[in-house]
Amino acid sequence: MDDLLVIIPTRGRPGAVPEIMRAWDDTGATADVLFCVDKDDPELAGYKQHAKALAGDARVRFVFWARKRLCGTLNQAAVKNASAYRFLAFMGDDHRPRPAAMPWDARIRECLSGGPGIVYGNDLLQGEAMATAVAMTSDIVETLGWMVPDCLVHLCADLVWLDWGRGMGRITYLDDMVIEHLHPAAQKAQMDAVYEDCNSPARAATDGAAYIDYRDNGALEADLVKLRALVEEAT
Repeated sequence: MDDLLVIIPTRGRPGAVPEIMRAWDDTGATADVLFCVDKDDPELAGYKQHAKALAGDARVRFVFWARKRLCGTLNQAAVKNASAYRFLAFMGDDHRPRPAAMPWDARIRECLSGGPGIVYGNDLLQGEAMATAVAMTSDIVETLGWMVPDCLVHLCADLVWLDWGRGMGRITYLDDMVIEHLHPAAQKAQMDAVYEDCNSPARAATDGAAYIDYRDNGALEADLVKLRALVEEAT
């Protein structure tokens, strides 16, 4: 088993699976990948076809779970796998790693090898401003009990990861590690039902309010106390 697991919650986009695996091959990546699919996905049959086709690829696993939305699914997968992997990463099903002189997953391992920390690359949309795809040492998940606060449903996780990394003094942005975000905001994807649902004004308002409450009313600071203690213990 590899020491890096990339968790990809996905819904309604089975065609993303072969594209993502092509990106793995094009970049020479060896990281394991876990596709997390909702059991009620209307495109479930397509995902199961890809799971069958990739059954011989030791890098790839699929799970079919009850729907918990992006953050809930990510947390379930991260907690279940934190003890088996040294590093955990998140990508959306609309992220694609791009070739570079040094494979992106090797960069992640190198950056996180010195102890607890977070690393993210350039998504060609938000750049350094947001960690829309992220990797971290699994001891962060084990310490907090989640990879993203469970008050969030879909949005603002990228802001929390910046808060954690900066607050513990252990975050790295790699501008030349490109993990492209093929998002409608960048005119790189068509709006679909998943985007409409996850980026609706109501979802933005609800997750935005939950994030502000987490950040400003003590929960973030409580998590940072744990993370700083983790760093101190490791050093």
